[in-house]
Amino acid sequence: MSAKSTGPSAQPIPSFEIKSAQLPLVALVLKTPMLDRVADELGRLYGAEGENRDFFDQDPVVLDCSAQERDAPWVDISGLLQTLRSCKLVPVAFRGEPAAWTTKLLQAGLAPAPLEVSKPKPAQAAAPVEPTVVREVPGPGTLVIDKPVRSGQKIYARGADLVVLAMVNQGGEVVADGNIHVYAPLRGKAMAGARGNASARIFSLCLEPELISIAGVYRTSENPLPAEVAGKAAQVRLSSEGGQDKLLIEALKN
Repeated sequence: MSAKSTGPSAQPIPSFEIKSAQLPLVALVLKTPMLDRVADELGRLYGAEGENRDFFDQDPVVLDCSAQERDAPWVDISGLLQTLRSCKLVPVAFRGEPAAWTTKLLQAGLAPAPLEVSKPKPAQAAAPVEPTVVREVPGPGTLVIDKPVRSGQKIYARGADLVVLAMVNQGGEVVADGNIHVYAPLRGKAMAGARGNASARIFSLCLEPELISIAGVYRTSENPLPAEVAGKAAQVRLSSEGGQDKLLIEALKN
């Protein structure tokens, strides 16, 4: 059998193609020049021993330095980068940096990113948390749970809404990238918009939570709910009125 002839006009098949891509990125807003403090608080929240250690899953992160003084001197960032990686975050870029930071950030292997990539808003939590993580991610699907969520159990609807048809007990935890609906008493922790979806909401027929959170803005049981919503059908949403994010808790009316 003779080999197939290829003429001079034959074109080789390209081995690759370069295209633009729009990827969801976490923005870490550096609100203080004390980066050791940022690293310490991140590690306690999202590190291997942190309460939210499974919050991230090798997510790319942009260091947003726009809150720093424009003439701020360079601060060693190696410890912060190491902490980010230990929290399952992958530092890839930076933006809004002081002039003295640019060269050092480039030398650290990060790429410059325009501020237009995303527009994070500084979050104000019920209890202050220095590093603010913001990202807009839609929740296209729905995960339905029809059994009680027990103490020590965690349910996570990644990239989806979460519907729970039974009680969320104290010590239980329900997390969703989208909305959370609990058609029963909610007595544990509920974190909606877990990856930054600020439009997510939490709904419950009996709101008695240990903790509620939307896009990282949270409120704990140490700050009791008002009488008009405590133990009643209510919703929780995020408001940005006045330029500051805060949780609004409203009774559901028939």
